[in-house]
Amino acid sequence: QLQLVETGGGLVQPGGSLRLSCRASGFTLDVHNIGWFRQAPGKERLGVSCITRTGGTMYENSVKGRFTTSRDIAENTVHLHMNSLNPADTAQYYCARKKENTPWCSIDSIDYDLWGQGTQVTVSS
Repeated sequence: QLQLVETGGGLVQPGGSLRLSCRASGFTLDVHNIGWFRQAPGKERLGVSCITRTGGTMYENSVKGRFTTSRDIAENTVHLHMNSLNPADTAQYYCARKKENTPWCSIDSIDYDLWGQGTQVTVSS
């Protein structure tokens, strides 16, 4: 089955940490890059990070130095490690598969062709 399954969302206090996971089925991470996106209520979906098939990464400026994306090849899973969370990080978080014919890293949604169902992250005291 060709799909992405996301887990790890929840409620966390400001300054806290959370790890999201995205398990891929039907394809392998040495073929497609994986991106993370987020969408707050009433807002458009925006890019957070990207990890390439060789492990290179790209981050949106507001999360750079706080978030880290990584690959677990044995589990065919991509993680998003989120530190120093603040209320502005509250959103529905999605992982997505980058199109095979665009091998470079990107955080533009038009470059992705398969999306997970999303997981909610709420940062509040």
